[in-house]
Amino acid sequence: MSDIEELRRKRMQELQQQAASQQASSQQQEQARQEMEAQKKQAMMQILTPEARGRLANLRLTKPELVEQIELQLIQLAQMGRVKSKITDDQLKHLLTNLVGQKREINITRK
Repeated sequence: MSDIEELRRKRMQELQQQAASQQASSQQQEQARQEMEAQKKQAMMQILTPEARGRLANLRLTKPELVEQIELQLIQLAQMGRVKSKITDDQLKHLLTNLVGQKREINITRK
């Protein structure tokens, strides 16, 4: 019986160590993600005007994937030196329409 109890105790310790290492790993990943988000937010503050940032914040509520894509493209443009001044709300609207494309207009007529 003592051998079985010893095996159980060792297995329990192994499982606890695995759980602790997984938790530490997930905490590191979360911290890295938060740091990246903070860097992205700082970059957006340098690239966009407050109105344009507000528009992206509103758009994030409905299309977060699109906003992520746009933010990455803006950061890349800024890193390449292609952004001379802050991007205004109107410029962002133009960029959004180019990326998303024109919406199809649906007209309903009654007879």
